[in-house]
Amino acid sequence: MISMTSCHHQSSEYDATGTFEATEIIVSAETSGKLIFFNAEEGKLLQKGEHVGLIDTVQLYLQKLQLQANMKSVDFQRPDIQKQIASTQKRIEQAELEKQRVENLLKSDAANRKQLDDWNTEIQVLNKQLEAQLSTLHNSTASLNEQSSSVAIQVAQVEDRLLKCHISAPIQGTVLAKYAEPGEYTSPGKPLFKIADTEHMFLRVYITSSQLSQVSIGQTVRLYADFGDDNRKEYTGTICWIADQAEFTPKTILTNDERANQVYAVKIAFHNDSSAKIGMYGKVKFTTHETTD
Repeated sequence: MISMTSCHHQSSEYDATGTFEATEIIVSAETSGKLIFFNAEEGKLLQKGEHVGLIDTVQLYLQKLQLQANMKSVDFQRPDIQKQIASTQKRIEQAELEKQRVENLLKSDAANRKQLDDWNTEIQVLNKQLEAQLSTLHNSTASLNEQSSSVAIQVAQVEDRLLKCHISAPIQGTVLAKYAEPGEYTSPGKPLFKIADTEHMFLRVYITSSQLSQVSIGQTVRLYADFGDDNRKEYTGTICWIADQAEFTPKTILTNDERANQVYAVKIAFHNDSSAKIGMYGKVKFTTHETTD
């Protein structure tokens, strides 16, 4: 509920006072380079994820191309195992045929035992050669796979850095301050702009210990934005936080009990219609007091 009324009421009509605040985020650069463009003007409403700036990506893009070329080079070096061992396999097949032929001749006494032994020895040697070839080729392939994985990781790192060159709004909100301009050189951690969620705001008020019994988390209350000249705007809010420890009363805060030295902070969440501003003075009503004419 929101309404605008003229306020001529006494301060006792309100249970607590405070100021409006919002969730503020300072967006900083995540990489180094020249700001190619930057469009985060103060007062501009940004949507979450909206692209507002870009840091120079030329060198990173060239680095990515180089890494991709390296990856192709590694892939070209990967051996074709079947082609590499085809010759040895063919020799083994031929030796097996010769062995079979000698065995058949041996049965008819047309060959001697030594010829069969020679072919058995030849087959054993060829099988060991094949085994050695396979071991070498598999090791070479594994090594190249590791190199390819390493390059792929480097490509992913560059792509991550490229993404960080794109500046976007982390939340939906209004730009409160702009700290950089297009053409400037930026570096990691350098603030670029400040944004605040001015739709979902809070009123931070302070209450005395005697008022603690009047409030609870989730409680619906009425709060008022003070625009001066006895004008106020009413909102419906929900208590979302109550401090666990007391603190000394801030000098800018008034309480109903002027003798109170210590107070408890309370945050009240409400939906803003863009009228309430950060730092504006506000008041809250926890309970309803009966009035007589």
